[in-house]
Amino acid sequence: MQDGPGPRGPSSPPQPPDIGAVLRGREAEILEQLRRNAAAAEPPSLDEEIGRLTRMDALQQQQLALYARRRLETQLAQIRGALVRVSEGSFGRCALCKQAIDVRRLEMVPETPFCVACQTRLEDEGRR
Repeated sequence: MQDGPGPRGPSSPPQPPDIGAVLRGREAEILEQLRRNAAAAEPPSLDEEIGRLTRMDALQQQQLALYARRRLETQLAQIRGALVRVSEGSFGRCALCKQAIDVRRLEMVPETPFCVACQTRLEDEGRR
């Protein structure tokens, strides 16, 4: 379903109920995960007297924690972007094609700025 201009300008795309609360809840969850993840992302102390394999394991755990932290930070930025789109009234519209994003997609991934077709195209271009 495509929305066209109505008597008061372009109509808003359909949205899951209370999307702002859902996004703020996800934002709070991610902030808590980042807080808990902070210590794990610290490098192991060189002053500790531990074996070489234990140190290697600690470095590997640190790298995994850093990867998880980057993933959470990316997701947090996407959620905050979605909150901006909600306040601007553009939430639910694809950032590329400007068509309405399917409500089922928004229910599954509310922070997404893209419809399925544009997301697929972006991913295909990234693989080249």
